[in-house]
Order: sequence, then structure tokens, then C-alpha cells
Amino acid sequence: MDKIVLSEQEECILVRKKLDLLLRTGELLVESGADTNRIVRNMNRVAAFLGLPEDKLHIDVSYTMLMVNLSDGTHSYSKFQKCENHAINMTTITDISKLSWAAIMKDYTVERYEEELDKVKGRKRNYVPSLVAVGAAFACGGFCKLFGCDWMAFLLASVCAFVGFKTRAYCMKFGINHYMCMAIAACVATCLAYVTSFAGLSSTPYHPLLACALFIVPGVPLINFVDDMMDNYIQVGIVRAVNTALIVCSMAFGIVIAMRLLAVEDVVIDRKFSELSMVPHDPYWVYALAAAIAAMGFSMIFNVQRRLLWVVALGGVLSVCTRNFINFELGLGPVFGSFMGALVVSLIAVKAVHWFHVPNHVLTIPSVIPMIPGVLMYRALFALINMHGVVGEVTTAVANGINASLIILCISLGVAVPNIFARRYIAKDRRKFLEEELCKRRERGNFIEW
Repeated sequence: MDKIVLSEQEECILVRKKLDLLLRTGELLVESGADTNRIVRNMNRVAAFLGLPEDKLHIDVSYTMLMVNLSDGTHSYSKFQKCENHAINMTTITDISKLSWAAIMKDYTVERYEEELDKVKGRKRNYVPSLVAVGAAFACGGFCKLFGCDWMAFLLASVCAFVGFKTRAYCMKFGINHYMCMAIAACVATCLAYVTSFAGLSSTPYHPLLACALFIVPGVPLINFVDDMMDNYIQVGIVRAVNTALIVCSMAFGIVIAMRLLAVEDVVIDRKFSELSMVPHDPYWVYALAAAIAAMGFSMIFNVQRRLLWVVALGGVLSVCTRNFINFELGLGPVFGSFMGALVVSLIAVKAVHWFHVPNHVLTIPSVIPMIPGVLMYRALFALINMHGVVGEVTTAVANGINASLIILCISLGVAVPNIFARRYIAKDRRKFLEEELCKRRERGNFIEW
């Protein structure tokens, strides 16, 4: 095929269009909650499809801005793209990964790639908002059951979480600050949970207070933060860490306001939470069922494909049962148990991603979220806000806070470490496969030259 000679102006227009497509691809990944390593890998793959030489291309990723520069010593082209509408969407991350490979292997033109990219961006979510609210509600109910409640408390926690989730959706619709929406939702859900504790319908009336706002738990930002820090994307990782901290603080602020508005008797609530047993008293199948419900609920929030719900449910069962076995049967503690639960799921996911053709985090993150130590988190929170100057109060608050933080960190490490090592192990093979496909594309005469 003869190479078409373009004028300098036409070449400039074409290069800027390619850079624009590259930025739009990265924008979708950033806003959908992809980790930075995946964003860079996918953008480099798309750049290879577009014929942009890797040695002349420079990509800079931040949480709110993307920048690309193409320079050959004679010309230099730079473009920026803001990333504002952050909403976790695992299906979009999967679709972009598949599109980047399909564009190379199926000889897409630039116009065809743009059409497919527009389809990915415009694709409706897998679940309507009301169904997502139901999924979030039952996810919190699953948490409540994992904390040791009865089935009536499970239903009460689900109702409270449903109201809180819908409240957050309405607040966001009215343009209220993202973090304030979370605080308001946590406040409403907690108020309702406290009111239901007087209904006398459950033998564990205070458990819904622990679980009703956990649909706000920032599992994806937290694990992405650990991923980015271990991959040496320090700046982006720090921003994700701050975002995670702000989400947690917003949730805590809403809960504290609810407690103060209701003039809850601090001593009574603090005693009730401190008396909650951390030892499973239900059969393993009950905890397995609760973990599956929680994992599927968060999968719906994260827009995981419907075909994978049962896979994520099994992952949730495996993570929670592994944690409980190591913690209680072997007596190795909740920190190590949580780490091993996440590690086992992540190790299996390293192989399972090739069976289901999805990124690792699509399977692992919803599966490990049921291990979040809600009881310890609430003990630390209430110990801090209910201090009366009694000896040992600070020690109790700090001990619960440190244990909860260690468990959450170990869950994140358990997910991230196998994925990072596996990614580095197969990087050479993936690079070789990419070069082979690009060579085949050249032989077919369809390679897009810069």
C-alpha cells in the first residue's frame, strides 16, 4: 500500500486528532476508577495502534488531569484533558482494555476507533439506579449479618441503607458537594437505624447502626492508592489516599452529627458496641451467604458485568471464610486472616482474569470488601467522640483505630501484591505479543504511520 503524503497542516491536524483520542481513552479510565499502571498501559497500547512512537510520546497522569506530549526534535504537540466526573465503572475499564487490543488485531481505522470509543462512553450502566440502590442496601445488610446480627436486623439495615443511598443520589442530583452528599447520606441512614432500634423487632437492634452507611466505604480508591504507591506513582497515590481519607471523614462526620442530633446516650451506645462479639457464632454457611450478598451488592455499585456476579459472590465467600478460619480456627488474628483472605482471592484472580477476560480488580475488589472491619471502625469512632476524661479512653480508641487500619491496609496489600508481581512477570510476554500483532498489521498494510 502506497503511503499517502500529507501536507504539514494536514499532518498537524491528524496528530492532534490522534492525541485527542488518546486523551479521551485515558479520561474514561481515570474517571472509571482504573489504577494508574493500567491507565498508562492502555494508553501506550492505543498509542501503538495510532502509530505514535513510544520513544517520542510522554504521558502524565494525575487524578484530575491528563497530559500527553509528542515530540521528535522538530515538532512538539501537547494536549491536556480534565478528568472531573469520577464514578467507578468496571465495565468501562474492561471495554477499554478489549477495545485497545481489538483495534490492533482487527485493523481498525482511526475513524472506526473513534466510533467504538464513543459507544463505550455512551453505553448505559448495567443496572438501573433503583436496582443499584437495592444492591447497595443488601450489601449493607450482608455486612450487618457478618457483624453477628439476626435476620430481622439484616432487613432493617438494608432498609436504612436504601434510604441513605437514595438520599445521596438526590443530593448529587442537586449539585451538592460530593463529600457533603456522603455525610448527609450517612447521617440520614444512621438516624433511621437508631429509630428502628426502638421497634423491638430484632434481638440485635444496634447492629444496623454499624452497617447502614457502609455503602460509602471507599474500597476502590483505597486499593488503587496502594497499587499506585507500590508502582511508584507517588503523586497520584497520595491524591487517592487523601480522597479516601476525605470519604471516610465524611461518613464519620455524618454519623457523629446523627448521634448528636438524636441526643443518643453515649455511654449506652458505647457499651453496646464494645460488647459486640468478634467471634463467629453462626455456621460458616451463614457467613458465606452474607459475604456473597455483600460482594454482589458492591459489584452492582461498581457496575460489574451481570455475568460476573456469581464469580464475585464466590470470591466474597472465599475471602471471608478464609479470614474466619485463619483468625478463629488457627488463632492467628484478624490482621493476618484478612491479609490471607485477600491474598487467596487475588492469587486465584491472577489466573481467573484469563478465563473471564476482565481486569484483575473487577474480580478482586468487590470480593474483599466484605472483610472491612466495621465493628472496630465504629468502636474507634465512638471512643473518640465520647471521651469524658476517663483513664484508658485514648488507649481504647487508638487500639481499635490501629487494628482497623492495619486490617484495611492488609486487605489492600493482599489484593495488590499478587497483581503487581503477576503483571511484571507477564509484561515481557505481553510486550512481545503486542509487537507481533503490530508486525502483522504492517504486513497487512494497515499500520497507521505517524
